[in-house]
Amino acid sequence: MKGSRFTETQIVAILKEAESGMLVKDVCREHGISDATSYNRKAKYGGMNASDLKRMKEMETELSHLKRIYADMALENRTLKYLVEKKL
Repeated sequence: MKGSRFTETQIVAILKEAESGMLVKDVCREHGISDATSYNRKAKYGGMNASDLKRMKEMETELSHLKRIYADMALENRTLKYLVEKKL
């Protein structure tokens, strides 16, 4: 999948332009994005500012770390249960 040309802070700035009163078509034409892309980004990033984005990224990183820890613990638990059943 192709990555975005814009960083998340740039995306938020583009959305702020559209919210400030400019027409969405004009903002999209100026930045070279489609209307559909603009609306999808608005659904994802609408109402956020740069500090919210930073916090969201930190939380996503922490969540992925916790998911990895859980997966390791679940695997270890299954292995121990299997060993206990085998010995009994």
